[in-house]
Formats: sequence, C-alpha cells, structure tokens
Amino acid sequence: MHWRELSIAPPASGEPQTFRVTHPFHPLRGLTFQLVDCRQTWGEDRVYFHDSGQLARLPLQWTDVLPDDLTVVMGAGRAHFRYDDLCRLADLLAGLDAPSSGGGADCEC
Repeated sequence: MHWRELSIAPPASGEPQTFRVTHPFHPLRGLTFQLVDCRQTWGEDRVYFHDSGQLARLPLQWTDVLPDDLTVVMGAGRAHFRYDDLCRLADLLAGLDAPSSGGGADCEC
C-alpha cells in the first residue's frame, strides 16, 4: 500500500482550516470542526480535532478534508465499486484460492 504525505496547508488567508464530518451514520455527521492535524496512524489517514475540549480523531475518508473521489463524482451513483478497490478484492480472493503454506498436514474432517 502506498502512503503519501497529505497536504493540509492552511488557506492563504491565514484562517484555520475546517472540515465537516460526512460519514452517513456518524453521530457528528454534518458538524464542522477546526482541523488540528492530519496524519497516518494505525495504518489509516486520520484527522485530529477538538470536540468538547477533548482531542478527537476520525478516519480521513469520513470527512470532507480531501476533494471527492473522481470515480465517485464521474460515476454519479452508477458505479458501486471503485477500480482500485476491485483490484484489491481480486488479490484477496486469489490469496484465498492459493494453497496454504502453513507446513502442517491437511486435515480431512
């Protein structure tokens, strides 16, 4: 998996950058927060912000920090899957079909 440095430079006006929670089932959906930091932790890009005085974090994809995925925009609701996600799924499924190299005897139950 590729990891890239996220560009979250503050706006040229010097105003703090804000973001909105967009995940459809998250209780903070629709609320706007000031972005404190954006970094990769536990293998996932996350945004950090203050909520009720406490530092909180959310997965980046649950927010509007990054522009909308071009595949989603161009698909206009017609595409149920992104190409990259389908390729990863195909790789996972191929790994399931591969013979196990665990070194133990196969169990015939």
